[in-house]
Amino acid sequence: MKEAMFYEKLDGKVRCRLCNHYCMIKDGKRGICGVRENRDGSLFSLVYGKSVATGIEPIEKKPFFNFYPGTTAYSIATVGCNFRCLNCQNWEISQMPKGEEGNIIGEKLLPEEIVANAKGSGCKSIAYTYTEPTIFFEYAYDTAKLAHKEGIKNVFVTNGYTSAEAIREIAPFLDAANVDLKGFREDFYHKMCGAKLQPVLDNIRLYRELGIWVEVTTLIIPGYNDDEEQLRGIAEFIKGVGIDIPWHVTAFYPAYKLLDVSLTRVESLRNAREIGKKAGLRYVYEGNVPGEGGENTYCYSCGETVIKRYGFEIIENILIDGKCPKCKNLIDGVGL
Repeated sequence: MKEAMFYEKLDGKVRCRLCNHYCMIKDGKRGICGVRENRDGSLFSLVYGKSVATGIEPIEKKPFFNFYPGTTAYSIATVGCNFRCLNCQNWEISQMPKGEEGNIIGEKLLPEEIVANAKGSGCKSIAYTYTEPTIFFEYAYDTAKLAHKEGIKNVFVTNGYTSAEAIREIAPFLDAANVDLKGFREDFYHKMCGAKLQPVLDNIRLYRELGIWVEVTTLIIPGYNDDEEQLRGIAEFIKGVGIDIPWHVTAFYPAYKLLDVSLTRVESLRNAREIGKKAGLRYVYEGNVPGEGGENTYCYSCGETVIKRYGFEIIENILIDGKCPKCKNLIDGVGL
């Protein structure tokens, strides 16, 4: 165990300040995430150094399309999550600590080992992903500091519910964040995730203000968040933060507690992409539908295809020093 960051002691109880749930936790109990426990009036992380999943993957799989495209990321996660999304793809590990047994599993993997593995594998970055990096913050924070010293980039794939205090703390070592903006209604967030929308919007702005590269992902779930009102709301919000922020609209596949919902049609993704483009966003990508053309990066000035993709693989990258070779326009991003 490791004593948690971001909490206050209150007469035997503790107030966790790591995420926007701000859980009040009694002695012997855990927070909503299931991995932070009050023991005799002090809060501890139960997952520090306990990796439940690792992998070397294309950065495009996270997904990041305008951040060091074509490179690999060493990906890590622990069990636990501060959301309870009904469609979670990794529910076996994200929701495990919330079960009756409250299991905390994982193999010992220390921050220095993660950095050594990433460096030895030639990975450009370390991705804190699969579950929710917020809930293993201390683990990610110590790893990120070591990686930063070695010139390895750090990226969060996150639901965007971290407290502003915690984001500001890790900001000097965090290079990019892909934030899931799951819908654009409070009732959707409450029903589908057990959370609130506004903190996610606030944090997208905060990441941007702190100079962290931001990309946004919305999983399009038929009948839940695919209406034009929500999609326009998301597109206009992103535009208000930055027209250069890439928006990934991705196809839903039935999982966990949404097994009775149909797959997302390509036409629905195309409609979402058009809404984003009409709103003025420079980069809108379609995900989980390889070969349909919506994965490519186009020059927003002249329309030239500057990065051609199939799934998570780059087929062709014709950028020259980050610029379109046809019109010399600079494409937004990092490491292009």
